[in-house]
Amino acid sequence: MDDTVARRLDELGIVLPAPFGPVGEYDAAARVGDLLFLSGTGPVRADGGLVTGKVGADLDVDEAREAARLTGLQILANLADQLGSLDRVVRVVKLCGMVNTAPGFLHAPAVIDGCSQLLVDVLGPAGRGARSAIGVAELPFDIAVEIEAIVQIAEVP
Repeated sequence: MDDTVARRLDELGIVLPAPFGPVGEYDAAARVGDLLFLSGTGPVRADGGLVTGKVGADLDVDEAREAARLTGLQILANLADQLGSLDRVVRVVKLCGMVNTAPGFLHAPAVIDGCSQLLVDVLGPAGRGARSAIGVAELPFDIAVEIEAIVQIAEVP
């Protein structure tokens, strides 16, 4: 199979991290037909630490957008782990982005754009799908962002 996405990652200078596995009794992904449902994941820094805090209090929009980008890297790492090759991604169908917000923070869509832009940069038009972006009062481990994805995948030829 052609490694088009791997070449694009190289061109962008992106090295995918190791996927951060489940922290409870659930699977990282579940497949139904040609859809792969990825469990929610969060922002993992290069040193392995999590980006934590309330957006609008502890983190500003730019810092939170970078956290969403790091979360997008986890989504890509999980996809690569599940599929063997990111070239099997037909398209991102839907992202659901949750932002750990301070009261009154109203810019969750701008934060989740960090993930959406990364997916388009890496996957091209296939990286653009439907999306929700919501602010929530709490996220597990106080992570700044959690994003789950539904992705259409191709069969292995």
